This record gives sequence, structure tokens and C-alpha cells, in this order.
Amino acid sequence: MKLTAAVAQTASVLLDTPATVERALALMAQAAAQGAQLIVFPEAYLGGYPKGADFHIYLGARTPQGRAEYKLYFEAAVTVAGPEIALLAQAAAQHRMFVVLGIIERDGGTLYCTVVYLGPEGQVLGKHRKLMPTALERLVWGFGDGSTLKAVDTPWGKLGAVICWENYMPALRLAMYQQRVTIYCAPTADDRDTWASTMTHIALEGRCFVLSACQHLRRTQFPDAQMHNALPEAADGVLMRGGSLIIDPLGRKLAGPVFNEDALLTAELDLDLIPQAQMDFDAVGHYARPDVFSLQVNTAPQPAVTLGGGA
Repeated sequence: MKLTAAVAQTASVLLDTPATVERALALMAQAAAQGAQLIVFPEAYLGGYPKGADFHIYLGARTPQGRAEYKLYFEAAVTVAGPEIALLAQAAAQHRMFVVLGIIERDGGTLYCTVVYLGPEGQVLGKHRKLMPTALERLVWGFGDGSTLKAVDTPWGKLGAVICWENYMPALRLAMYQQRVTIYCAPTADDRDTWASTMTHIALEGRCFVLSACQHLRRTQFPDAQMHNALPEAADGVLMRGGSLIIDPLGRKLAGPVFNEDALLTAELDLDLIPQAQMDFDAVGHYARPDVFSLQVNTAPQPAVTLGGGA
């Protein structure tokens, strides 16, 4: 069984969500024209990853200007049930395509770094909220819980997403492997040379196809007039240089990594390769030692308040 998969490497239109939606729609159409049945977008694509923004956050202090900048970012976020996701889901149905989309999700007074799964019938199949925001991300994004770790079904097996440095969490990876994820998506903002090594390791460890998408964001695309950027001006003017790639279950690069340019990477994924790769390694099967090691995963939602009666 085979499918054609695409990975989009491009920038959000920061603080302009409608324009970013239009860009995503165009990329979906372009991928469909190339025969893609699945497309993966970068982390925080809808809503934006404003690399270099600091929101004037200091230990023990905030500023009115920083709060005003955060309000703009908050307003650029989306809800899973909102019109932006509905429009993209409609396009997924038009193209008969699965979509893995990084968004900044607004829920009450909190933002989450989330991945939404869209299906070819125009439905929202599920979502995953980033469990552990990294560094300063923790001050603007909330923490996900285990209730959104569930992978979704496709004709080619399970489809799952692990966001950026979540991929350095061994227990989280193992939870994905236990679900028999065949298509492991890694939307990210990590554009370092080392990222390709991490993705290769995961493909080999999980005996799965790994599709990683990172933005290509230039300083000229950052809304400096509306949001402070604390990063020094780089000589090449690049804030995120990409590095998107597709890797097979034996660690071979099928596409990428590509740097310093917008790109739409495509590759044919032969799912018959997975059982061949599992012949000598299956992390949650014949190569596991449950008599020595065990992992418990709490997949219950963790609301702050539970209303209602009962014992």
C-alpha cells in the first residue's frame, strides 16, 4: 500500500490569520495537484510562531506594552470549532486529503500549541495539544494533557503528531509507538542541523515514516511595528530556516532537509516497508521487555474544575 505525502515549509503571515488561511489553502491545492493524499504543516502555522518575541516578560514583572502585544497574539489564535478550521476542513474534503495542521488554539483565557487532524470527508478527526511548551513558550502557552495523545485512523494506518521538543520525551514517543503509528508527524520550530538526526532516530526507533515540517520565516515577515523582537538582526535576515524532511522506517531520507527557502516536499510512502523494518526491531513488541520496564499513560482529561454531583 502506498500514498503520496507532502510537507509544507513556509511562513505564517504573523498577526494576520485570514491571510495565513489563504496561504494554507493554496498549498493544499498545490499538494493535491502533485497527487498528495496527506499534507503536514509546521508547528503553530495558524496563529503563528513569532520567533524572537518576548512579550516583555521578566522574572517577577510584566509591562503594559507586553500585555498589549500578547493581546494581538491572542486575537490571532483560533478555536478548533471556528470558521478558519471549518474552511480548511472544507478544502480537505474538496481535495480528498488528510491534513495535519499546527495551530495556536484559543480556549477561554489560555492559548495552546495544538495540532489539528482534518480528514478527507471534511471532518475534524482530532487534535493534540503540546504537553510541554519549551522555555519562554511556557509563559504564553498552556500545558496539554494526556487526553489528546490519541492518534487517528487513516487507510494507511495510524496517523499521529508530536510537536517540536516533545520529540525529546522518550515516554511520549513510546506512547505513540504503542498505538502503532505508521505516519509520525513532527511539526516543529527547530531549524538546527541536529533536528534531522532526531527525526532519523525516531524513524528507526518507531519503524515508522516521519514527516517533519518547519517554517521558513524571514525577519522582513515579522511584524516589528506591532511586536518587539529581541533577537539581533541576522546577516541573512532569517528567523527560521526550515529543515523540513521526510524519512522512511529504515532511516533513509525520502525528501529534504531543505533550508533557507519555501518548499513543498513530496514523497511516496510504501507502507509495506514497515513490517519489513519491524522484522528485527519493534519497540513495543518483540524488542520490548515489559518484565523489566513498564509505562503508564494517563489519558484522562485534567480540567481545573469539575462541576456536578455524585459520590
